[in-house]
Amino acid sequence: MRIRLYEVFMKKQTVVFLSCCMMAAPGFAQESSREKIDKLEKQVRELSETVRKLESQLSESKKIAPKDSVAEETVEDVDEALLKELEAELSPKGQEQNIQQQPQISGQTLAARQRMFQGMNPNISVIGNFTGSGTSLAGVERSYDFGLDESEFAFIAAVDPYARADFYVAFGKHAGEGLIPEGEEGDNNGHGGEGEEGGGLEAELEEAYLTLLSLPYSMQLKAGRYRPKFGKINETHPHAYHYIGVPLMYQNYLGGEGLVDEGASLTWLLPNRKFFQELTLSILSGPAESPSFTRAEADNFLYLAHLKNFFDLSDNTSLEIGLAGTAGPHNAHGDRTTIYSTDVTLKWKPLQFNRYKSFEWQTEALLSRRDAPDGTIESFALFSHLRYQIARRWFLGYLFDYSEFPQTNKFHHTAVSGILQFFATEFQKFEIHTRFNAGNFFDDYVDVGLRAVFVIGSHGAHQY
Repeated sequence: MRIRLYEVFMKKQTVVFLSCCMMAAPGFAQESSREKIDKLEKQVRELSETVRKLESQLSESKKIAPKDSVAEETVEDVDEALLKELEAELSPKGQEQNIQQQPQISGQTLAARQRMFQGMNPNISVIGNFTGSGTSLAGVERSYDFGLDESEFAFIAAVDPYARADFYVAFGKHAGEGLIPEGEEGDNNGHGGEGEEGGGLEAELEEAYLTLLSLPYSMQLKAGRYRPKFGKINETHPHAYHYIGVPLMYQNYLGGEGLVDEGASLTWLLPNRKFFQELTLSILSGPAESPSFTRAEADNFLYLAHLKNFFDLSDNTSLEIGLAGTAGPHNAHGDRTTIYSTDVTLKWKPLQFNRYKSFEWQTEALLSRRDAPDGTIESFALFSHLRYQIARRWFLGYLFDYSEFPQTNKFHHTAVSGILQFFATEFQKFEIHTRFNAGNFFDDYVDVGLRAVFVIGSHGAHQY
């Protein structure tokens, strides 16, 4: 820095000196040589004094300046360098270069990041189920009733890329088992207990389970409290049925909510190239409340197996056939009940008019064998449901029910129903259900049901 200041100073002084010499040139001839030398010596002394002062100021500035400052540049040089850099950045060429140097985030990456942050919270939905009913059956507490039948809260989330967790909490009325013959399990009036809670709502953890999704050989494992694979509709919650209430077969053999139990099940997608095949094996503790099974002593479990076969008959038509076997204790002594069941589902949905036309036929049947002190009780039950789409939002349905009872095959209950459905959107539907009931242990009667179901939040789709 000292050298640069000295050079600048000497250049300036040289210019001054030469200027002075040029101005004094005319008089040089008139002055003596001694006078010229004296003037020059005086100027040199002045220049030397000026250089000494500058060197003193420079040494003082070094003492004040921080040790890590740049000692080779003056303040003016730094300001000039910063100014040039700023001008370069503000120029169009510099701005374009800066943009090119910055990392670019694609729309796909941004969407993935948004999904990642949203995925930190579970998908939450609430389902409201409002019902109204009227019946001509004698002896019931209320011939006409209405209100909130159930409100269900669902929490679903991926635990990690290998597992998913599902939780369902419901606040609802107690579901009875329908009519039960006198002398069998049930009350003295032969009623299964509908409306026994006086309109109050009970909180219940319907399902809470973990599913491992990426097991070897195309297998999945489910563990917790859940609806096992029994028939076609048991895994579906009743609010998603295309009719109001549970079919008589399920009410009389599995309970008002179907079969719900705690345990584990393994699902295996069989390596069949001709058609879809899925095998499910379950081991369950035994339901606390069920007409056919109970939670018995240790090492006495409920076992279930279901084989699903799915066929594409054409681009518009599919056929599903299921076979199942269930065995477990029905009392504390270990006496067992074995149920063999089958389910058939035929669906037609044309590709060209799939939003306006469709048809579905679904049938389930079971054969029950129950151990009893005087032998084995065999009983039978089935239901068959037809559903036809007449317009974009309107559906007509027909349901036939026939059911005996696991405790006896001497009595039966038969019902024929007509259903009208209106789907305002995929989140809201309204239904009317009229049913005629006949049997050999009660007088014939008619009941009518109304239902409105709505869904808010992100609710997962039900199985096809």
